[in-house]
Amino acid sequence: MNPDLIILFVGEIFIILGLYRFVFRQMIVTHWEEKIAEDNWLTINLEPVIDEIEERMHLKLMDFQHSFFGSVGKMTAKAKELDPMNGIRKAAKNGDWTSMLVEYAANKAGIGGVLGQINPETSPKEPKINAKPTLPKGILGK
Repeated sequence: MNPDLIILFVGEIFIILGLYRFVFRQMIVTHWEEKIAEDNWLTINLEPVIDEIEERMHLKLMDFQHSFFGSVGKMTAKAKELDPMNGIRKAAKNGDWTSMLVEYAANKAGIGGVLGQINPETSPKEPKINAKPTLPKGILGK
């Protein structure tokens, strides 16, 4: 390749870059500034995008609100179940004085919330222990 052609080619590239840097770029920026300034062109063109973002955020906030208040409601119901005075109220309503005294004593001892949670039907069962362990076949020559 001829060195004169390479120099000419590189010179053309520098001229194009110089024109872009000092002339065309300013013309493009001025054109877009005028376009954006006229009648809120940018907001008119971006309005559908803004509306879509607003709608999505509204739906996300509604989902969060339902989730948050649902979990608060469940926690409140659980907290009411753990109220140590519930047992006394139930016993007084039924006229069961012995249960009411047990509940009162448990509350004074600080185990009132635990006493209501103990249920013999749901408490863990002890595993049965066989008196004679069974060995798998084939051990001890049998």
